[in-house]
Amino acid sequence: MDLSVKNLRGLLTDPRHTRWIAPLLLLGEVGFCGLIIWRVPYTEIDFTTYMAQVRMFLSGERNYAKITGPTGPLVYPALHLYVYSILYVLTEQGTNILRAQIIFAGLYLVTLAVVIACYRRVGAPPWLLVPLVLSKRMHSIFLLRLFNDCWATLGLWLAIYCMQRRQFGRAAVIWGLGLGVKMTLLLAAPAVGFIILQALGTGDGIFTGLYVFVLHVIMSMPFFGEGTGLSYIQRSFDFGRQFLYKWTVNWRFVDKETFLSRNFAVGLLVLHASLLLLFCQTKWIKPSSSNLTGFVKKYLGGMKEAEELRISKKITPTFVMDTMLGSMVIGLLCARSLHYQFFAYLGWATPYLLWRAGGPVWVLLNWAVQEYCWLVYPSTNVSSAAVVAELALQVMCALVAPPVDHISPPPATAAELRS
Repeated sequence: MDLSVKNLRGLLTDPRHTRWIAPLLLLGEVGFCGLIIWRVPYTEIDFTTYMAQVRMFLSGERNYAKITGPTGPLVYPALHLYVYSILYVLTEQGTNILRAQIIFAGLYLVTLAVVIACYRRVGAPPWLLVPLVLSKRMHSIFLLRLFNDCWATLGLWLAIYCMQRRQFGRAAVIWGLGLGVKMTLLLAAPAVGFIILQALGTGDGIFTGLYVFVLHVIMSMPFFGEGTGLSYIQRSFDFGRQFLYKWTVNWRFVDKETFLSRNFAVGLLVLHASLLLLFCQTKWIKPSSSNLTGFVKKYLGGMKEAEELRISKKITPTFVMDTMLGSMVIGLLCARSLHYQFFAYLGWATPYLLWRAGGPVWVLLNWAVQEYCWLVYPSTNVSSAAVVAELALQVMCALVAPPVDHISPPPATAAELRS
């Protein structure tokens, strides 16, 4: 009996078992996704609008201000249009919903595989993979709603995985592609900047960051003819959008007048900036062994190659996960309004963030509370307050997480530093 318990404990806690447990989980998900598509009715929310917008784009319309659909105007960057243009063709102009669901099931499985690979690189125990496949809301977003957030989520996790493998140029491009689908990935921009700058040094870091800028210039070029460029920028990166109170998941417990007020928006912005500053000072510049002032001086003044290599070695898989997911959850906590599809960015991050500050009971209890709150529709005062509380809890977990790597990465070489 004792031997059986010991074996079970080892099975659940020894990261070496992930190599065969992960394929079994993915195989189970293949069948489960098929069952969901077969048995659970598809829910139309935005896919018809996406298709209507694509139809206008393919008909020659290049003015973003004129591209619209049943649920509203086009408010996403150019890659959103390109991705859904492909889906428009593959799904018979958006009429073959079953085929679209099968495509999104494939997207779900690929993204989940990348997430598990990221967890494996930080030495996460096998039991932590279980919540990754149990979220009803995640399955709903991917398989029954077909939101564009699904593609952006793949970009986020694939960028994390590439950074963990020290492929920073590739990570920047992939993150930029995800951002090209939906600007929500801007929430990870501070993390991307600090990781790449400390991994590559000032010169190469800035050059790598330019990849993203050039990529977006190229993607947006079709929309910059005859004075239409301004409408593209205003619509695809609209930071002044007014959000509908009835759809908010996180601030329902705040009265409508407060929710729509400028003071509330400014307060959240100040909170966001304050948390970013706190994490910069206490967590994200730790590899450089300096405070924020010293960090700025160090990178503006230049460093010797030996110093750059020393700092670069500290950009470990765990540091990457802590920084990227920490930046995302800070942004989600301070968001003026979260809709249900925003759970795509949170659902697979939560188990890791909770695990960095607690054990199995802590993780599973809070994961279950969060999952329940995001399933309440429409949101209530209680459910929305719990959503905010769980987000705040995860920010706290990211802040107090011990600076310990569960897997020591190989030393960085000069070639890797400049790759």
